Amino acid sequence: MNKIIFIALFLFSLGNTAVFAQTETEAVLVATDTLKSNDIDPLTPAKAAFYSAVLPGLGQAYNKKYWKIPLVYGALGTSIYFYIDNNKKYHQYRDAYKSRLEGLVTDDLAFLDNNRLIAGQKFYQRNRDLSALVTLAFYALNILDANVDAALIQFNVDENLSVRPVLYPNDVTLKTNVGLTFNYTF
Repeated sequence: MNKIIFIALFLFSLGNTAVFAQTETEAVLVATDTLKSNDIDPLTPAKAAFYSAVLPGLGQAYNKKYWKIPLVYGALGTSIYFYIDNNKKYHQYRDAYKSRLEGLVTDDLAFLDNNRLIAGQKFYQRNRDLSALVTLAFYALNILDANVDAALIQFNVDENLSVRPVLYPNDVTLKTNVGLTFNYTF
């Protein structure tokens, strides 16, 4: 009986020391996100459009599309050149017609009659106004391009989501089949 009491006391003391020796820790489970987070700034298109409105081409520089800046300045510069040239010729024809009405004949357009001076004046006035509209259109296109490019640059275009053409042989006829595969990997 002594042995049973001794074994019981021994097991009781081992059991109690094991209980008192353990420390309580709270296990906090944190789920890790396996998808890469893309920081999307909704104000980026507005900033690019504002920069292009302040200085043409600055929105393209903000979007890091530097190759578009010469195109913007080439388009605006050409249309402004034609506006200035047509405006100068319009004033030349108008002044020649006015001086002819006063009785003075200028040397530069003396070979033209009054009807030709009026027709030339209308022609260059129409082209001047058209050049002004084209200049405004290129300016607006510059702003629109910066805005759209800044909006599209935020889209996810990695290889996890793609549509690819696939060529695969037919098992029965051994002819090549053509198809599109839509791949999305998680």
